[in-house]
Amino acid sequence: MRNKLTKELAVCGFNAVSALGSEHPEIINRLFLREDRFSLFTRICKQLAERKRPYKVCGDEELERISKSNHHQGVVAMIEAPEIQSLTGEDLDVWSREGKTGVVLHSVGNDHNLGAIVRSAAFFEAHFIILSQADAEDRLTTSAYRVAEGGMEYVTFRKVRDTPAFLRDASKVLITIGAEPRARWRIRDIETIIRDKENRLKFRPSGKTRPGIVLVVGNEETGLPQAVKDQCSALVRIPGTGVIESLNVAQAAALFLHELYN
Repeated sequence: MRNKLTKELAVCGFNAVSALGSEHPEIINRLFLREDRFSLFTRICKQLAERKRPYKVCGDEELERISKSNHHQGVVAMIEAPEIQSLTGEDLDVWSREGKTGVVLHSVGNDHNLGAIVRSAAFFEAHFIILSQADAEDRLTTSAYRVAEGGMEYVTFRKVRDTPAFLRDASKVLITIGAEPRARWRIRDIETIIRDKENRLKFRPSGKTRPGIVLVVGNEETGLPQAVKDQCSALVRIPGTGVIESLNVAQAAALFLHELYN
């Protein structure tokens, strides 16, 4: 929930607020928590007091009112509403030089899927998430933070205006793998794809066993548009029984990220 008057965002959920307090305590403006949670957040409360920022022990009713959610798990932190920065050429240079893995989300569509993908990205050490500026999920919400279970603090977010144009440039220095249910390549072929494609890159990371990789996933109903698929280094599918055509986008992203991590 965003407070339009204070331009703040509510971050709720035990793991989400714990990670926020551990990695970026300086961005917490206010903290609200239930009495039974106080002993678990004393360090954050002390830091807030040192910064002359308030914290308050309160009940579930007030926590629900503040967060607009009954999934607050007894703690709510208020932060400045995050603004996602536009991607720069320097970002691409760093990711290619350091051999980073990341995810492009094109019209994924809702903040619960975004949060679940961020959680998987953090778990499997993906370093960046790129959102399309034209998509509805081009902002971070209370729900996305909660579903991410703290993962928001471990990935870098960027946005692009034109996904195909970004992929055209990115494919020169990173391997871009698009998720496509009808692709010829299977997920088990990813290492073969990487070995084949890395020799064509203009830049290869020094001291790394493999180059930077971008996973591109799209809308559950329509998938990736042809313009996006045309700019990917390779298209890859997750084979199944065929009874159901495809997985939930967050489930699919988790399987791909697991494969890339290994």
